[in-house]
Amino acid sequence: MNEEALNEQQVKEALSKLQHVIDEVGKVIVGQQDVIEELLICILAGGHCLLEGVPGLAKTLMVSSLAKTLELDFNRVQFTPDLMPSDIVGTEILETDHDSGDRFFKFQQGPVFTNILLADEINRTPPKTQAALLEAMQEKSVSYGGKAYQLPQPFFVLATQNPVEQAGTYPLPEAQLDRFLMLVRVGYPSASDEIEILKRTTGNVSATLSKVLSGEAMLVLQKLTRSVEISDALVGYVTDIVRATRTDNEQKSSCEKVNDYIRWGAGPRAGQALVLCAKAKALLSGRYAVTLADINFVAYAVLRHRMLLNFQAEAENISTDNVIKALLADVKQPISPLV
Repeated sequence: MNEEALNEQQVKEALSKLQHVIDEVGKVIVGQQDVIEELLICILAGGHCLLEGVPGLAKTLMVSSLAKTLELDFNRVQFTPDLMPSDIVGTEILETDHDSGDRFFKFQQGPVFTNILLADEINRTPPKTQAALLEAMQEKSVSYGGKAYQLPQPFFVLATQNPVEQAGTYPLPEAQLDRFLMLVRVGYPSASDEIEILKRTTGNVSATLSKVLSGEAMLVLQKLTRSVEISDALVGYVTDIVRATRTDNEQKSSCEKVNDYIRWGAGPRAGQALVLCAKAKALLSGRYAVTLADINFVAYAVLRHRMLLNFQAEAENISTDNVIKALLADVKQPISPLV
């Protein structure tokens, strides 16, 4: 099965399965529709996702439930302060050939050799271990003993972190945060959703999830995502947004909140992420062309971890989301038939 061999009917079937995935996860997760959609957008765009939220918001359950609906290998690693890089990527073990009696070293693959890796509480492990995982995320391979070992495809890292507790945590540096395609914030449920959560989780009935999408189908959908059309006007709009996040002594941003509260703006990778995620959002909505609404939907998750706040912002309790909201209001929108 390949992209060229797909006909219109096969494309429609593949897209309908995406909605089926959302419905399946909804059997376990109450509400959080935008978060589930953002996770799927990240996977369709072929990137990695960082989920941030206080304890008890079902971040881990959300990722593991999503993995159960996909016919992909899944591993979970609970990150702790004593976790070593070899606990992630693997290590060499000494083995003996029973026929010849010769002894040799053999590379024992670690949990990173999977399709979906849940890195639970990634900010609780030291930078050395974080760096080992992030190298695998970027290169899609692991180097050990002078040899490179390719990771299975598709390969996604879905990481969680707790923004509240600071004791015993190692926050990811900005350069490493940039390796995540999206940073998705998980908020508290609404009152009606919380009532439904209590009803579902305090009884004897548990939901059974069925597998919907295969790894091969996911790879095809990733290729299809990159084939989604985006107009030159919207590409220009994305460029304007990213450039407006930057400010220095010589050039000021067109957005006053950026000038007041941002120390460093987003790099070119942010523009690439905005376009790819907007294409994935369009495909998830059953469209083959990006609209302005698609870009605005993904802008927060794409930009919030790529903008560094200054001291004034922290003193005034201004978040990157506040700045992004002002940014989207200030940047001139294009006049396009797809807006």
